[in-house]
Amino acid sequence: MKLLVYCLAFFFMVVVNSHSMALGSAVIKGQLRDAATGEDLIGATVYIEELKTGTTANVYGFYSLNLPVGNYTVRYSYTGYNTKIVHLELKENKVLNIDLESSFHQLGEVVVTGERPDENVTQVRMSTNSLNMETVKSLPAFMGEVDVMKSLVLLPGISAGGEGSTGIFVRGGNVDQNLILLDEATVYNASHLMGFFSVFNADAIKDVQVYKGGIPAQYGGRLSSVVDMRMKDGNSKKISATGGYGSIASRLTLEGPIQRDVSSFIVSGRRTYFDLFLPFASDTNLRNSRLYFYDLNAKANYRFSDKDRIFLSTYTGRDYLRINNEFNMGWGNETASLRWNHIFNSRIFSNFTLIYSNYDYNLGFNYGVNSFDWFSHIRELSFKGDFTLYYNPSFTVRFGLQNQHHRFNPGHIRGKGDDSAVNDYDMPMGFGLQHAVYASAEHKLSDNFTMEYGIRYSLFQNVGKATVVSFNDNYQVTDTLYYSRGEIFNADHGLEPRLGMVYSPGQNHSFKASYNRTRQYLQQTNISASGTPLDIWFPASPNIKAQVADQWAVGYFRNFLNNTLESSLEVYYKDMKNQLDFRDHADILLNTHMEADLRVGKAWSYGMEFMFNKTKGDFTGWFSYTWSRAWKQIDEINHGEKYPAVFDRPHDLSVVLAYNLSPRVNVATSWVYQSGRPVTLPVGRYEYGGVFVPLYGQRNSSRYPDYHRLDLSLTWKTREKPGRRWQSSWDVSVYNAYMRKNTFAYSFKQNDENMYQTDAYMIYLFSIVPSVTYNFKF
Repeated sequence: MKLLVYCLAFFFMVVVNSHSMALGSAVIKGQLRDAATGEDLIGATVYIEELKTGTTANVYGFYSLNLPVGNYTVRYSYTGYNTKIVHLELKENKVLNIDLESSFHQLGEVVVTGERPDENVTQVRMSTNSLNMETVKSLPAFMGEVDVMKSLVLLPGISAGGEGSTGIFVRGGNVDQNLILLDEATVYNASHLMGFFSVFNADAIKDVQVYKGGIPAQYGGRLSSVVDMRMKDGNSKKISATGGYGSIASRLTLEGPIQRDVSSFIVSGRRTYFDLFLPFASDTNLRNSRLYFYDLNAKANYRFSDKDRIFLSTYTGRDYLRINNEFNMGWGNETASLRWNHIFNSRIFSNFTLIYSNYDYNLGFNYGVNSFDWFSHIRELSFKGDFTLYYNPSFTVRFGLQNQHHRFNPGHIRGKGDDSAVNDYDMPMGFGLQHAVYASAEHKLSDNFTMEYGIRYSLFQNVGKATVVSFNDNYQVTDTLYYSRGEIFNADHGLEPRLGMVYSPGQNHSFKASYNRTRQYLQQTNISASGTPLDIWFPASPNIKAQVADQWAVGYFRNFLNNTLESSLEVYYKDMKNQLDFRDHADILLNTHMEADLRVGKAWSYGMEFMFNKTKGDFTGWFSYTWSRAWKQIDEINHGEKYPAVFDRPHDLSVVLAYNLSPRVNVATSWVYQSGRPVTLPVGRYEYGGVFVPLYGQRNSSRYPDYHRLDLSLTWKTREKPGRRWQSSWDVSVYNAYMRKNTFAYSFKQNDENMYQTDAYMIYLFSIVPSVTYNFKF
């Protein structure tokens, strides 16, 4: 701990004295923005031709380069934009804010990264993908709803939770082991409509970064991946609108300047409307039912000066389901983040963030005396401070801290009505504090070799008011302890080293390696493999240790044909400790002693990922293939023998293709193939008390049939009239074009004619699903 404090003190001392470093040098800094909208260009490239070095803009479009005084040719570039060249005589520090103009962007061209063409080869980070929103919008969409999370499963190393699910499994990790961020706020449930759609409205999202390995030190709290999404800031030049009418939902986005080039706003909403047709149904039960979801994103920013800027981002979304006034269910997320960017001097950029996040759900039954309502939530308040020191083009330092307060309400029940036979019941609430500090450096040691090294220290504390039970070796309660409000009664902590390196023997290929340790203090009960709204988050405790993962990865990256064809091959191994799984026949819902039904062991996964990506031209797309295995071994489960995790899918193949038939017409297709998910099925049955009871085989010893599906889309852009701002297009999508009946689950039923025979029935969700969407902007 003392060593970490000394390291942080050293970094702060460097920051304070940074203005005196590197005599005979000067700094160019500034913002890179879209000339038409004023949006920050995340990852745009600044390149010094004479020195053959450069940097990229951060997530706020800021860049800084410390250079020897002299004359330079500076090239500013970003995929989909015209390159701007500036001839510079550098004698003193200069501010160069650059606006880049969008180049002619052909309809439907797939862009998998907004960075410079060879960034996939030269950058030190591996196991990372950037999804431009143009990519997401060009893909075939389920029921016409463009979905960021479903686009991720087309990338190597990421697989879907199931048919229609937006839950993701990354390199052998569980659904709850992914940190999903929206403008730095945690999204605890990213699904709408029981997982068929995600909560992210593509019209409001600007950038998506996915880290599967080599996770930067500023991220922590989850074992497997980080999905970092950034909302648009809003058009600072003029008022504009985008929207669309689809098969099941409509959406509208308004954005514009509050004060031109100084402040802007964006408001984006989406709502389904198939519940509006239920009153016309012939079934009386359906007439009295409701089913819908909505999203609302809002953001504003204000630039006080060249050194100070604030952002306020909010999101709220909710699902509601009611069946004939007898059953109702609702769930939703709320997030808010207030950020302050401050530039201390020409080389130090900082960002301070206050964050609020809440996820809650309710469940209600109206059955006479058995009527009740059930409520549950998880809530987070946090503060972050992040600093970046641009020492010189070869050395960049990042450090910061984070503090979080968690509140866990696993559930409380209230009887409805005076005649209710259901007693009020409250499960014990939980509170926790989570702290972290980190420091990392990106160090270019030579023209061919770059390293990124860092360390993160995290600490989790359980805080009262709390009731904690102790168990013996047979998981029977032996003692109950009570802790007062604010009392810290348990702590778990550890160091999380991070390391990455790249060696480039040539201009178009490189070798990379990475290692990272991650720790996770929150976990989730999973009622199903893909997750449900009823899954409960709960913290580490005296009975549950923090999960720890170590991941190693190596890779080879190569580009062809002037960087228009990209390829990568990665191999990884992940070792996970303190992994949880429920015992057979565990009680999950409303279980006050749920920890007694959990079993702890180890897990490991390994695999190979290959991707081939064509980024430019009328014909674009990518091919990705993953071979992987994911195993668990827990002494009290499966007789202590290893068994496949529910997300173990050895083969995962995705093909995405797009072709511009003309400047106004584009066609696209995606085809996916996955090995079937492991499942535990009955292998026999026995009679007990006149009832036939199924006898199950070993844990996850069977598999569903392999999954595959073909999706198609056509986008037709209407002809633009001179002098009119209105632009529109029609999108036609076909989900599951060849009507594959993919198995969702099995149902078992006793044969009506032979009581000693049990029949198995396959359940599938979708055959072919066509959709039409009309999009517009002005």
